Amino acid sequence: MDEGTDKTVVVKTFLSEFEAEIAKGMLEEEGIECYVSSDDTGGMRPHLQLTLGVRLIVMEKDLQGALEILDAYNDYITEEGEE
Repeated sequence: MDEGTDKTVVVKTFLSEFEAEIAKGMLEEEGIECYVSSDDTGGMRPHLQLTLGVRLIVMEKDLQGALEILDAYNDYITEEGEE
């Protein structure tokens, strides 16, 4: 069994849970299992997201694909914003 298949990695850290959830939806649409993690005391202190960030976590084996999807989205947003 490949040891890398059971490891998780942070693919990106966001400033808000809203942004992280959007990215999570994009990855799940492409079949990449992921989850959002933040240390904001169960939502009671959302301001901690600004300092600690909200992490989007994927399986290590899916990291490259997840990065490609997120990069393509960022490129699209950048191009749309320039028009």
